[in-house]
Amino acid sequence: MARLLLCSLCFLLADVFSTAALAEKRIALVIGNGAYRNVSRLDNPANDARLLAGTLQSIGFTLVGGGAQLDLDKPAFDKVVQEFGVQLRGADVGLFYYAGHGVQVRGSNYLIPVDANPTREADVDFQMLDMTLVQRQMEGAGTKLNLVILDACRNNPFGGRMLVIARGRDNETVRVRDTASGLAQMQASEGTLISFATQPGNVAQDRTDGFSPYT
Repeated sequence: MARLLLCSLCFLLADVFSTAALAEKRIALVIGNGAYRNVSRLDNPANDARLLAGTLQSIGFTLVGGGAQLDLDKPAFDKVVQEFGVQLRGADVGLFYYAGHGVQVRGSNYLIPVDANPTREADVDFQMLDMTLVQRQMEGAGTKLNLVILDACRNNPFGGRMLVIARGRDNETVRVRDTASGLAQMQASEGTLISFATQPGNVAQDRTDGFSPYT
């Protein structure tokens, strides 16, 4: 019963696409990052990603990599997103799902690979994945419909580090800014639906029984 109650997102997708034309080409990239090396590990993302991957395959989606992509470091993350963009060409529907840690910095959302370990804000662009890169892959593919699903509205795992953004000229004054909670609002282009686990700027609830409530 608990598992059934946690499958609302999966049931919604299955219901929507069960009546769509079977001839559609549907491509999905499903990622679950939980085995973090430098911040708190997450128990649910791997289970969530496997559950959604199986649901999508059952309704006609082809998954990048053949299934859920789990515990990706930065090079693997970059590679699979690039492959996602390649496979999307000529597709009717594209779907991107991510479960794991995510943060917003200066109003942009970043997904966190398992090897990320930033000590200053300047590290973010090199150690994390900017969601706009994913959107760009999807928007440039010519698909009829794009779905972006982010189950990443958790507490900022780097919140205690107070990432430095500027130093005074005398190097004695340091101005610091922490990243905000949850994820920032995103602009959806025509034909794109973006779904969060909670409203922008808020932190979603999580569970300890193996699956997130959202997925």
